[in-house]
Amino acid sequence: MRRQAALVARALICAILIIMEPTENTIYFDATLTPNRSLSPRAFTVVMAVVVAMSFIAGLSFVSMGAFPVIGFFGLDALAIWFAFRWSFRNLKQETRVRITAEQIDLMHERPGTAPRTASLPTAFTRVRLDFPGRRPSELKLAHGGQAWVIGRFLTPAERKSLKEALEKAIRTAQNERYAT
Repeated sequence: MRRQAALVARALICAILIIMEPTENTIYFDATLTPNRSLSPRAFTVVMAVVVAMSFIAGLSFVSMGAFPVIGFFGLDALAIWFAFRWSFRNLKQETRVRITAEQIDLMHERPGTAPRTASLPTAFTRVRLDFPGRRPSELKLAHGGQAWVIGRFLTPAERKSLKEALEKAIRTAQNERYAT
């Protein structure tokens, strides 16, 4: 199972490298942003086993009192919880790739079931902006020419702030190479 997961991960990396063409320029920043996983597959199995066991035991107690249809509703509740977790895990498969060179900033965002969205921004004229840095609905934006691209929506406020500083430093370094005096 791990070998299959490693092969899938390797295939995804190859697909990303094909989409984002190789460059001969110096790369100042190259990161793939992914959501944090709060529950491992093994922990998910344990949680679901506990939910199913509790639903079954509670359902049996109602069956012993003569209310046999209730066990079916407990089963539906467990099934709804399972579907909610699966939907949540599907959203964890999104990723954003950011690469900064002296000439441009390449962005690529992939979500399951949709085509990857890409953008190329000139390094010299791109601004990094973090709206509301201390709270949860904060947005990290790369802006150029009246348009803004929001990146890292799934990151925590502290992670967004750290990413903003790293992006600004990389852009400044890339601009210094391009416009050295």
